[in-house]
Amino acid sequence: MTTIDDDLPARFYWLPPMLRPTEPMLRREERVFLLVGLAALFAGFDQNVYGFAIPQIQASLHIPENQIGVTVTYFRLATFVAMVLALTADIVGRRRLLLITIFGQAAFTLATAFSETYVQFVWLQVLTRVFGYAEEMLCFVVIVEEVAANVRGWAAGTLAGLTYTGAGLAALCFAAVNILPGHWRALYVIGGFSMFFLAFLRRRLPETKRFQVRHEEVGKLNARVGGAFDMVRRMAHEYPARILLIILVSGGGGFAVGPSTVLAASYLQKTLHYAPWQASALMIPGGLFALWLNILMGRLSDRIGRKRAIALMMSLCGIAYAVFFSGIQGVIIPVLWIAAFFGFFTATSLTRSLSAEIVPTAYRATIGGICYCAEIMLGGVSLGLEGVWYDYFHAHGPAISVSLLAIPIALVALFFLPEPAGRVLEDISHA
Repeated sequence: MTTIDDDLPARFYWLPPMLRPTEPMLRREERVFLLVGLAALFAGFDQNVYGFAIPQIQASLHIPENQIGVTVTYFRLATFVAMVLALTADIVGRRRLLLITIFGQAAFTLATAFSETYVQFVWLQVLTRVFGYAEEMLCFVVIVEEVAANVRGWAAGTLAGLTYTGAGLAALCFAAVNILPGHWRALYVIGGFSMFFLAFLRRRLPETKRFQVRHEEVGKLNARVGGAFDMVRRMAHEYPARILLIILVSGGGGFAVGPSTVLAASYLQKTLHYAPWQASALMIPGGLFALWLNILMGRLSDRIGRKRAIALMMSLCGIAYAVFFSGIQGVIIPVLWIAAFFGFFTATSLTRSLSAEIVPTAYRATIGGICYCAEIMLGGVSLGLEGVWYDYFHAHGPAISVSLLAIPIALVALFFLPEPAGRVLEDISHA
C-alpha cells in the first residue's frame, strides 16, 4: 500500500493555512487522515439526519411524541454488536475492518430511504449504526497510531471539525427537505451514495505501522487467550483504574448530552417554532464557525494538555445547553447553539483520542470500542429517560436539561487519568 511519495511533506491544501498542523507531517499521514477522516464527515451527516428531520419522519411513520427519544435508544442498541466488531481490529487489523464497516454503513443507510414502516426504519437504522459506530471507534485508533505525538490533538480536533461539517451538510440538505423527491428519504439516499464513494476510495488505505509491527505478537495473543473477549479481560487486569476512569469520562459525557444533541433541531422547530430553513440557516453558518474553533482547540490541546482541554469543552457544552433549553429566545440562541455543539464535538473527539492514547497498541481498538459503547449506550439511556421526564414536566426543555447533571462525574474521573499530550504512545502505556 506504500507509494513513492509517502515520505514527502504533507500539503494540506484542503485546509486554510491557519488550520493546518503546526508540526510537519508526511504525505502518508495526510492520505490516511483523509481516508479515515472523511468517514467522520459522512457519519456527521448520517447520524444527524434523524435529529434534523424528526418532525417529518415522525409524521410519515406515525411516531408518538414520547417515543422520539426512545427511538434513538433503540438505534443505540447497535453499539453492543458494533463493539464486538471493533474489538476484532486488534486481531485482524484496522484496515480490513474499516473496509467492511464503511461498506455496511453505506448499504443500510441507503436501504433506510426505502423503509415503509416504523419497525423497518428502526431495524435498518440499527444495522446502519452497527457498522457506523464500529467505524467511528476505529477512526480514532488509526489516527492516534499514525500521526506524530505533537499533532494528535490537532488530528482529534480536525476529526471533530469534519464531523461538524457533515452535520452542516445535513442541515444544508435538510433546508430543502420539503422540495426534495421523497422528502426526508432523499437525505438517506444522499448519505448512502456518498459513503459508497468513500468505500471505493478507501481501497488505498494502508494498515497502520504500529499494528504491522505488533501483528505477530497480536496473533500469538489471539491463539493463547482465545480472542477478543479474553483480550478485554487481559486489558482490564493490566489497567483496571484507567479503564474504569475513561469509561466514567466517556459514559458520563454521553449520558449528559445524549438528549441535547439529538433533540436540539426538534426543539428549535417545535418549541421555538423555527421553520426547517430557519433551523438550517442557524446551523450552517454556526457550524462553519465551530469547525474553525474545533480544529484550533484540538491544536491547543497539544499545548495545554488533553485533559484540560476536555474539561473546558465539557463545561462549556453543559452550560450552553442548559441555557439553550431553558426556554430563552432571541439572538442569543445562535450563540448558545454554536458554543454547545462546539464544546460537545471537541470534548467527544478529544476523549476518544485520550482513550486510545493511554493503552498499548494491542488493546487500542478494544478500549475504543468499550468507551464508545459506554458513551452511546448511556446517551441512549438518558434519551429514554427524557421521555419519562417529558411526561413529568410536559415540556422537552427541562426534560432534556436533567441529564446535564452528569457532567461533574465525568470531570472528576478525568482528573485522575494520565496526561498524553506530546508524549510517545509507548511511554504513556507504560507510565
